[in-house]
Amino acid sequence: MGPGIITANIDNDASGITTYSVAGARFGYGLLWTLIPTTIALVVIQEMVARMGVITGKGLADLIRENYGVKTTFYIMLGLLIANFGTTVANFAGWAASMEIMGISKYIMVPFGAVSIWMLVTKGSYRFIEKILLFACLIYFGYVVSGIIAKPEWNIVIKNTLAPQIKWDSQYIILSIAIIGTTITPWMQFYLQSSIAEKGIKKEDYKASRLDVIIGCSITDIISFFIIVTCGTLLFPNGIRINEASEAALALKPLAGDYASLIFAVSLANASLLGAIIVPLATAYYICEAMGWEAGINKTFKDAPQFMWIYTLTIALSAIVILIPGAPLVLLMVLSSVVNGLLLPFVLVYAILLINNKTLMGEYVNPKGYNYISWGTVVVIICLTAFLIVTTIIPSGGKV
Repeated sequence: MGPGIITANIDNDASGITTYSVAGARFGYGLLWTLIPTTIALVVIQEMVARMGVITGKGLADLIRENYGVKTTFYIMLGLLIANFGTTVANFAGWAASMEIMGISKYIMVPFGAVSIWMLVTKGSYRFIEKILLFACLIYFGYVVSGIIAKPEWNIVIKNTLAPQIKWDSQYIILSIAIIGTTITPWMQFYLQSSIAEKGIKKEDYKASRLDVIIGCSITDIISFFIIVTCGTLLFPNGIRINEASEAALALKPLAGDYASLIFAVSLANASLLGAIIVPLATAYYICEAMGWEAGINKTFKDAPQFMWIYTLTIALSAIVILIPGAPLVLLMVLSSVVNGLLLPFVLVYAILLINNKTLMGEYVNPKGYNYISWGTVVVIICLTAFLIVTTIIPSGGKV
């Protein structure tokens, strides 16, 4: 237990929280229903990846390189490097914004945060870091507290969750796709499988690993649910439109009091810092696996220099970008979203092909019914991702 809960929860990083906050502020409870199919899709995909990690003892990038060649792997890794850099920048931006809400300068807290997480990963063991991350995941429940403080009308919330009223509005459609896109990301698949391989989970522990994934995916979307409920209850009826999660924290203060605002800001800070730990780690894992280099948190700079330097440079450069006045943060975040959208279908297709490879998986290949669900999930994601990329590259009147 551990990798599934950590991976799924930390997917609710600064970008994810922003998406859910904007969804609640713009459409109230109208997009809550999207969390049900998204959770099912997330569980299906993460369970497959976890199963591969347990049975093969290898990371996803390692398996793609071995089965589909270095060239294919190189292009996927290059795209993921760009996407993950933008995601890490977004997380440091969320950390900076949440600190400034609390009255602390980003010029102090961004370097402090970057050095702290660098020290944690480069000096700590896998088991120690896993315990820290699991404890930090508990702070996400601050969003549940915020949702309760908001005092929504629960009968209306439940009705909107179970009986969707779909709107053929461009902003509504784009936000629906964004919720799916921010919940199911390429880096998650690589990090989960790599962390399971490094932890050394065996076949006999597969059922516990599967439970770990199901719990993690369920918790992450419960948190998403309460973020939308909070903003849908307090911001939407008052016509308050936001573009960042930090704006939601500030807007809550006059409506729900200092406590709700502070809880929202602290939870954003926690999520941003956790994202800034895990996304660079995922980057280091899959690049090293793809190139056949040593990788792992338990390794030292001497044992795995490439792994440690990729992690170090990703954090350092992302933090520097945040401190540059007038840096094109929005451009970087949009670019990372587009690249993630382009890569996700390829990553999922390779994952499904690998999970059905009997030479690799033996009796643990997907059963026929499971394949229908997983391929159906991929087709839906490809269609929705294509629509989102087109609307991002060719802005329309429904630009979010």
